[in-house]
Amino acid sequence: MQVDTNKFSWFQVPEDIKKLLMLAAQTWENTSESEKYMQQAVAKTGEHTEVLVAAYRYFYYKNNYLLALQTTNQLLDKIKEAEKFPEDWEQLKPILVSRKKDSQIRLYLNAYAASGLVLAKLGEIEQAKIISSRVKEIDGSNDFGAGILLDILTRPPEEDD
Repeated sequence: MQVDTNKFSWFQVPEDIKKLLMLAAQTWENTSESEKYMQQAVAKTGEHTEVLVAAYRYFYYKNNYLLALQTTNQLLDKIKEAEKFPEDWEQLKPILVSRKKDSQIRLYLNAYAASGLVLAKLGEIEQAKIISSRVKEIDGSNDFGAGILLDILTRPPEEDD
């Protein structure tokens, strides 16, 4: 299959990875084939967080929530390592609050909120509530959607009339 990787010159990843991502998109209707390309791209990712973001979206929209969560956790781990984040939330929270305008921190918060959404889809409601609450504490303007998810997860069941 012929792939023109120049169409996506803005996507700053090596040509071989770009080609795999494009093949995954072109074979979208054949899930097993497109997933093979996506997993090859993730395996070659290296330092390219953009590939993990693309893979998360791919797996999420293919309803493969386990792989979406795995990919999101890879992205979170990459950022944690690069930023030398502490493991403890109470130590991490002030760092995220003070730097929430930084693109790398926004990516972290977005991925963390996404992990909460995927956990909710997987039925891990309590863990999803914890993550949503944490992101909402930092994100008063609800840029990452965690407040909406938390409202949905904590809404009392509707009563029949």
